[in-house]
Amino acid sequence: MTITLPEVRGTLTPDRSLDGLTWLRVGGPADWLFQPADEDDLAEFLGALDPSVPVFPMGVGSNLIVRDGGIRGVVIRLGRAFNTIEIEGEIVTAGAASLDAHVARRAADAGLDLTFLRTIPGSIGGAVRMNAGCYGTYVADHLIDARAVTRDGRIVTLDAADLNLAYRQSDLPDGWVLTGARFRATPGEPEALHARMEDQIARRDASQPTRERSAGSTFRNPAGYSSTGDATDTHELKAWSVIDAAGLRGASWGGAQMSEKHPNFLLNTGAATAADLEALGELVRRRVREDSGHDLRWEVIRIGDPAPEGQS
Repeated sequence: MTITLPEVRGTLTPDRSLDGLTWLRVGGPADWLFQPADEDDLAEFLGALDPSVPVFPMGVGSNLIVRDGGIRGVVIRLGRAFNTIEIEGEIVTAGAASLDAHVARRAADAGLDLTFLRTIPGSIGGAVRMNAGCYGTYVADHLIDARAVTRDGRIVTLDAADLNLAYRQSDLPDGWVLTGARFRATPGEPEALHARMEDQIARRDASQPTRERSAGSTFRNPAGYSSTGDATDTHELKAWSVIDAAGLRGASWGGAQMSEKHPNFLLNTGAATAADLEALGELVRRRVREDSGHDLRWEVIRIGDPAPEGQS
């Protein structure tokens, strides 16, 4: 699409390939990639941008499949101006581009417990948007509020309740860009907190394909939904177990594979396209539905257009 874009102080790159910006290393180009200089630059850009132009905020691409045809509109990726971490008392303030693991470690250094973030791949913006969690603790348990720039360029502060955080979801409006968040953490002994995180890392590495190209858990746990479709998290049933029971551990499609080590991890074995990955995921969903009746829901975000017909 032809886009007339506002002047910026940051960096605007046309026709920017996104495959190198996602953990799965697949995906076509964005019409434009915008890396704002700071929050004001982002606000001025969104306020002046034609409201009809789609906007997609992108973190470190740890939970994302960008389809092979790329993304129409503007992809916004936050950089160094948004990765600060500040600690005052029991309050941890982190920029949206701060890596979850870095926030957990900095908090532990200060004797504050945000250890659940240590093994969550990605950045704080994505963690807040998806109410990320691990070991029974979620962003919703610690979030005080978050800063965001609205699609029309306003800088706002959202109380945690405004986001209506639920299982792997929030009510952040489309096109709004999270720029930071504040968390209230429980005090703890730094040495004990770091030891806990080392144990978490060891447990994760023993059970998950951490050295492979993946995007983390592919599907949400089936127990994450009540009979009415409301989000819950009862930990009664795991997605990997129904995938395994359907005989899909190690299943492949083109260059995509369900991990032998953890069958809820979708892997790029080296030559996968986004189409391969999505096709394998849909095959898994269909086979699990036929085998056990469970309707797996994607946890990995899929966005963009398929490759034009005739192109792979």
